[in-house]
Amino acid sequence: MSMDFHPQQQTILLVGTNIGDISLWEVGSGERLAHRTFKVWDKSATSMPLQALLNDATIWVNRCVWGPDGLMLGVAFSKHIVQIYTYNATGELGQHLEIDAHVGGVNDIAFAHPNKQLCIITCGDDKTIKVWDAVAGCRQYTFEGHEAAVYSVYPYHKENIQFIFSTAIDGTIKYWLYDCLRSRVDYDAPGCYCTMMAYSGTRLFSCGTSEESHSYLVEWNESEGAIKRTYHGLRESSLGVVQFDTTRNRFLAAGDEFQIKFWDMDNENMLTAVDADGGLAGCPRLRFNKEGSLLAVTTSDNGIKILANSDGFVSINSLGPMDSSRLVDVKPCIADDRDKVKSWNIRDVSDPSQMKALRLPDSIAPSKVGGKEFKYLCVISVVRLIYTNSGQALLALTASAVHKLWKWQRSERDLLGKATAYVAPQLWQPPSGTLMTNDINDVKTAEESAACIALSKNDSYIMSASGGKVSLFNRRIFKVMATFMPPPPAATYLAFYPQDNNIIAIGMEDSTIQIYNVRVDEVKTKLKGHQNRITGLAFSQTLNALVSSGADAQLCMWSIDNWKKLKSRFIQAPAGRQSPLVGETKVQFRNDQTHLLVVHDSQISIYDSKLECSRSWSPKDTLPAPISSAIYSCDGLLVYAGFCDGAVGVFDADNLRLRCRIAASAYIPSFSVNSNATTYPFVIAAHPSEPNQIALGMSDGAVHVVEPSDAELKWGLELDKESTAAAKADNLYARLKMHKKDERNKKDKRPVKILLILDNIWEDLDLAIVGIPSKDDRGGCKLLLTIRVHDVLVRMGSINNFKMGILNEEEAWSLFQKMAFFALLQNLCYGFM
Repeated sequence: MSMDFHPQQQTILLVGTNIGDISLWEVGSGERLAHRTFKVWDKSATSMPLQALLNDATIWVNRCVWGPDGLMLGVAFSKHIVQIYTYNATGELGQHLEIDAHVGGVNDIAFAHPNKQLCIITCGDDKTIKVWDAVAGCRQYTFEGHEAAVYSVYPYHKENIQFIFSTAIDGTIKYWLYDCLRSRVDYDAPGCYCTMMAYSGTRLFSCGTSEESHSYLVEWNESEGAIKRTYHGLRESSLGVVQFDTTRNRFLAAGDEFQIKFWDMDNENMLTAVDADGGLAGCPRLRFNKEGSLLAVTTSDNGIKILANSDGFVSINSLGPMDSSRLVDVKPCIADDRDKVKSWNIRDVSDPSQMKALRLPDSIAPSKVGGKEFKYLCVISVVRLIYTNSGQALLALTASAVHKLWKWQRSERDLLGKATAYVAPQLWQPPSGTLMTNDINDVKTAEESAACIALSKNDSYIMSASGGKVSLFNRRIFKVMATFMPPPPAATYLAFYPQDNNIIAIGMEDSTIQIYNVRVDEVKTKLKGHQNRITGLAFSQTLNALVSSGADAQLCMWSIDNWKKLKSRFIQAPAGRQSPLVGETKVQFRNDQTHLLVVHDSQISIYDSKLECSRSWSPKDTLPAPISSAIYSCDGLLVYAGFCDGAVGVFDADNLRLRCRIAASAYIPSFSVNSNATTYPFVIAAHPSEPNQIALGMSDGAVHVVEPSDAELKWGLELDKESTAAAKADNLYARLKMHKKDERNKKDKRPVKILLILDNIWEDLDLAIVGIPSKDDRGGCKLLLTIRVHDVLVRMGSINNFKMGILNEEEAWSLFQKMAFFALLQNLCYGFM
C-alpha cells in the first residue's frame, strides 16, 4: 500500500492498494472522494511484454504521489506502466497520461521541476531511471549505471542545482545531474538492500532494511558521502522493509514492530513509540501531511489509521461528523470514528496546576516502635500501601513496622466518603493511642527486613509482617488478634486465598511458599521452586492458579487444586542489561484474571496465561530511571509505574504505550532534581473504583494521593493553551455526561449535583457549542447565568430570572450562597433545554 497527503488540502489522502486501485479520502469525515480500479487505458499503445502479462498477472500499486501543486498525481504499478491523473477543486480525477515506462516493475515515481518544467521521474526493475515530460509524456532523460533493480528515486534542488538520488536493491546510492547521464556520486547504503532517501529542509536521511532483516535509519553528511548519525531503536530483526518519513525539519518517524517510532533529528535515541491502540502492520507504511499535523499509518487488515497532534485535531474537528456509511466493504478504509484519531503527543505533567495532589496529614512520630529506638533513621519509608476495598481508606506500612490508616469522612465536598485528592482525610488512631505495630525480628531491624501486608475482602482483617511474626489485626479496632509463624524464615509476601479468607499464601525468606490455614493454625503444604526469597504472589480464579515471583527473577505457576507446579519461567533481561536478572520481582493479575503484570526494576511486562511475555517496556527516553513499583488501575486499562527519580509513568495496559509522564515536581512542589537524596514513590496503590486515582508511598515516609485536574477526565488528555475551543467543549460535554451516569449514589440514593456558572454573558449563547448538554443529558448539573441584558435571557429561554442591583462585597457573597443553594435544591436556575 502507498499513501500521500495532498500538498495544500491537508486532510485529503491519496491511497494506492495491493490490487491496483487508487482512492482519494477525506480523512476527517472518512468519506471516499474518488475511486479508480486498475485498467490499462489504451492497450494498443502498450508493449508486447505488458500485453502478455495483463491477462493473468496480478498488478498492484508500488507508489502513488501528488504533484507539487496538487493538480496532478502519479501512480507507479508493479508491471511496466505509470498513470498520471489530473485533479480539480471538485474532487474529480481525469485521465492524463499513461506511460509504458519500464520493463518489469515500476518501483517509484516522483515529480520535479528541472529547468522550470514539470517532469515525472520513474525507476524500475530494468535498472534505469527515466525522466518524462509531465505534459506530453515524452521521455527526456534515461540514467543508466545501477547494476541492480532501482528501488527508489528522490529529486531535490539546492540553490540552482537540480539533482536526483536513486537507490538500488544492492545497496548503492547514486547522485545524478540532469545535464550528465553518469552518476556524480556513489554511496553505499547501510544494509545494502532496500533503502529510501528523504530530505528534511537541508538535511539528508535514509532508511533501509538488509536481506538479513536488519534495519538502519541514518543521517548523511552529504558533502562527504558519509553517515553523520545513526538512530537507535529499530528492531534487530525487522518484520519487513521499514518505511520512514520526516516532518517539520525536526522529527523522524518509522514503522517497525507493529508500532510507529519517533526520533528527534538531533538525538540518536528514540523519542517515543506508539501503536495507535494496536492493529498496525508489522512494518506499517506511514506518511505525514505537509504541516506535520496528521500521520497516516497502515494496519494489518489493509486499513488506515490517522494519528494527529493538537494542530491535526483542529483540521479533523472542523470537518463535521464522519459519515461511515460510505466505508462499507471498502479496503482500505479510514477509521470511522474520531476516537480512532489518536494523538502521538505524550502528555507531560510537571506543574502542580496540571493535576490534583494531596499530601496526607501525618502526626505519628517514627522515633520509637515496639520499645526499639530509630534515632539513626533520617526518614522512615512507606514500604507497603493499599486502599481498602471500599475505597474509603488508605493503609500504609512503614519501614519501622508501624501501620497508618487514613479515612475519608462523608461531607458536603465528599458525599460518598471516598478517597480523593480534593478533601483531606483523617489519620485514624484508636482511643488508646496505641499504634498498630508488627512484631520485629530480634536479629534484623525492621528496615532491613522485608515488609508485607494483605487485606481481607471485607476490609475487616489485615495480615502483616515486618521481619518478625506474622500478625493478624482487626482493622476496625486496631487490635492484634493473633501472631504466628515466628522466624526464621521470615515472611516476605502475603496473599489471601480468594475463596477462603482463612487460607493465606505466605512467601518466605527461604524461597518457599507456605499455604497456611489461620483457623486451625496449620501449614497445609509447602511449595518449592524458587532460588531466592519470594517477592510476589497473585491468585487467579479464572486460571485456578497461584503465580509467584522471587528475587531470582523467576515466575512460577501453581495449581490451586493440588498445589503442583504447572510451569516456571525466568524473566528476560532487556537490551543492555546483564543476564540473568536478579532482584525484587512483583506480579499482579489484571481484572480479567488472565493477563499478568510483572514488575522488575529493569522492566514492566505483560504475560499471558501460559507465562509467555506478550509485551515489555524498559526505562528509556523521558523515563530513564529504574522502576520502583507498578500496578494496574482498577479497570485494567492503565498501568501506573513509579521511578527512582520521582517520576510516575501512566501506560496503556494493552500495549504499554506511555500515555503520560508525571514529574515529581507536579506533586511535590519543593522537589529539586539537584537534590543528592531524591525522594521517589517506593510503592504505588490504585484506587479500587476510580481508575485515574493513585496513591504514592514515598521513600521519605510521605503519602500522596494524586488524580487528574478538573479540566481532564483521565491521564493523558490535555486542555492547555494550544487546545481548540471545540476540544474543550467536547471535554466539558463528556464530563457532564459522566455525572449524569453517576448522578445517584447507589448507597444512599442522594443526588450528586454540580453547579455550573457562566458569568458576564453579553449575547445569545448556544450551550451546545461550549459543551453543555441538553436538558435530558445534563443529569445533576444546574446552570447559573449572570448577564447584563435581560432580553438575552428571554431569547435563551430562561424563565426564573432575578434582577440584582449593585451590592457590596458582603451582600454579594450572601446572595450567591443563597441562590446557589436554592438552585441546587429547587431546580430554579436556568432550565434544561
